[in-house]
Parts: sequence; structure tokens; C-alpha cells
Amino acid sequence: QLQLAESGGGVVQPGGSLRLSCTASGLSLNAVHMGWFRQVPGKIREGVSCVSSVDGRTYYSDPIKGRFTISKDAAKNTIYLQMDSLKPEDSGVYYCAAVHEIVTPQMMCAQIPEIDYWGKGTQVTVSS
Repeated sequence: QLQLAESGGGVVQPGGSLRLSCTASGLSLNAVHMGWFRQVPGKIREGVSCVSSVDGRTYYSDPIKGRFTISKDAAKNTIYLQMDSLKPEDSGVYYCAAVHEIVTPQMMCAQIPEIDYWGKGTQVTVSS
């Protein structure tokens, strides 16, 4: 059973940066495809960035494209989300997710098929 643990959230001013980490246990990250999702109160959980473990293809949602970068350190069984030029609308709870089967990174971020594993989330607040 794969378990995911996020860290790195916090409070940052607009224009600042944060790096989120998601460390996996119970299974190698090379055996699953990974992604980051964000949820704000009253809204559905949305895909931010997803990556295929087969060929490394990535997907970024339009609001964060060019500002966020997803990466993986296989030796540490950890994925990261580097978030730069943060805006107040980037605030929310960020969840790490994993699936065994993927069609494309974009479809994974659309939760097609359903996500197999979720972390518990880490809060990001962008505010002056």
C-alpha cells in the first residue's frame, strides 16, 4: 500500500516561492504516476500538475504554467512542486496523488481514471 506525505506548505507573500515535497512509502514512485492537486473551500479538487513515470511527460494547468515546476527524486522516493511568483489565488490545500494507470498527464490531472492514492494535504497561503 502506497502512503504519501506532503510537506513544505506555509504562508508566503505574493511574488514569493515555496517548494512542496511529497515523500512516498510502501512502493517505489517509479511504479506509479504522480501529481499535485489544489483545493479551496467550496470548490472541487483541481489538478495543478501531473507527470508520467513512463516517459516523464508533464502537464501544467493554465493558471500556473510557467510558474510551477514538478520534479522527482527517485533516490529519495519524493516528488516536488516548485512554486514561484506566487499569487493570492494560488492559495489552498495542496494534495499529492498517485495512480497505477495513466492515459496522459492531463487526464490524470482531470482525475481520469480515478486517483488511487491521496496524501493528507499541506496548506499554502499567499497573502501580504
